[in-house]
Amino acid sequence: MTLTYKDSGVDIDAGNESVRLIKDFVRATYRPEVLGDLGGFGGLFALKHYDEPILVSGTDGVGTKLKIAFMLNKHDTIGQDAVAMCVNDILVQGAEPLFFLDYLAVGKLMPAQVAEIVRGVANACKESGCALIGGETAEMSGFYSDGEYDIAGFAVGVVELKHLITPARVKIGDVLIGLPSSGLHSNGFSLVRKIVFERMKFTGAEQIDGLDKTLGEELLTPTRLYPATVLSLIREYGEKIHGLVHVTGGGFYDNIPRALPAGLGATIDADSWQVPKIFKLLKEWGNVERREMFRTFNCGIGMILIVDAGIADSLAGYKIGRVVEGAGVTINGGEFKD
Repeated sequence: MTLTYKDSGVDIDAGNESVRLIKDFVRATYRPEVLGDLGGFGGLFALKHYDEPILVSGTDGVGTKLKIAFMLNKHDTIGQDAVAMCVNDILVQGAEPLFFLDYLAVGKLMPAQVAEIVRGVANACKESGCALIGGETAEMSGFYSDGEYDIAGFAVGVVELKHLITPARVKIGDVLIGLPSSGLHSNGFSLVRKIVFERMKFTGAEQIDGLDKTLGEELLTPTRLYPATVLSLIREYGEKIHGLVHVTGGGFYDNIPRALPAGLGATIDADSWQVPKIFKLLKEWGNVERREMFRTFNCGIGMILIVDAGIADSLAGYKIGRVVEGAGVTINGGEFKD
């Protein structure tokens, strides 16, 4: 009896069908700088019209939020998470996202599922202004269970050297402007799953008072894409934007200091914005301490601009705090009380 690659769990024909299903919406993300077409061994991108270009790169995944997608068999939001976690990170240096690559590893290659995931990647790339110029789909039979997968993303952006945003710009008295998150985004899900599915025994199908969608749909709300909003502000206000913070794992306490120079800290007024209901529920259900909430989750603020006080009133967003002398982050007020 002869054996084939398909007998071992890898279906080349299914891979080809996946490419056929995704090629049109991948091509729809192409910018004029993209050279070549889908199917090459490498993505080609022509870097033009810069004096001193600094390439800024970032990579990330979606984490255990994927487990909820598997539970609910809902895969149309995960692609945006993969893109957002990468492009939001490189945005912090002031970089415009140029192109994106994805890596998708599956237990069993199901073309419709792959198309659903990659369609989300492509749509998010298009919204962020970056081209999806490459990717890899790996069928790994026996490594992942059928129906399960992992996805990672890789983003490259560019910023002129003179416009590079670094902590050196930040000074005492600068104002922190918080941009709302779309929900939990893509961090803290190991704790989320422990609270929601282990402690509370929920299934994800529940309708919870105060949520406008099922609990599962709320948890899978994709990460907000900030490039269009933030790049527009950078173009308008230039060097008056002194710093940026992507509020991901580590929350306020660990991420804000990354954007500050030595000797400076920040005070946050947690009464300055309305914390979304899902965070209040997680605190209640898990009996999570206040500091842990602000160190694990974004609590409704997904991106922070650190700006010259003179423009703070001109910006849409919440004035959530100030830069002060010292070190670390102090959070005052707010609804989270232990």
